[in-house]
Amino acid sequence: MKSLEKLFEGALWNSRFVVVIAVIGSIAAGFTMFFMATVDTYYLILHMLNYASPEMAAEVRKALHDDTITHIVEVVDGYLLALVMMIFGLGMYELFISDIDEAQGSKTSSKILVINDLDDLKNRLAKVILMILIVLLFERAIKMPLTGALDLLYLGGAIALVGLALYLTHAAEGHGDKPSESSAQDRPH
Repeated sequence: MKSLEKLFEGALWNSRFVVVIAVIGSIAAGFTMFFMATVDTYYLILHMLNYASPEMAAEVRKALHDDTITHIVEVVDGYLLALVMMIFGLGMYELFISDIDEAQGSKTSSKILVINDLDDLKNRLAKVILMILIVLLFERAIKMPLTGALDLLYLGGAIALVGLALYLTHAAEGHGDKPSESSAQDRPH
């Protein structure tokens, strides 16, 4: 009975390797997004070479300017989504399979890709997703026609909510890092 239990527990423990499929898929999706954003950047630069043309009318230049800003925001969004996929894939590998020794010993990783637990992975993903949402709001704000005071009020409210989200994210990071004065006084000397 004991050997059957050991065999079953070994199979259960080794079943975690199915996560490798999700890791490979996430990393592949990240590479795909990096490629797509880079191709978009290449064509954006090619498109912008006409911007300095003296024959271009002012209205056409303004339209090209606005389109370019929108495309740049889309490229940033693509790169951020690629980062989400990379962080997710590497985090799942570290949580379920093994620590990435290269990341543990590297100064350049600066703890960005070192995932210690599920909450750590969620926090890192939440920060990048928040940045994606901010970029999407920026993209929508650029395209938003401000026809009245209510539109301006909505835009201001959205910006205030983004500021609040960033403040709360920053406050949550710093929470617990510094010991409180009362806990320092309560400690025996």
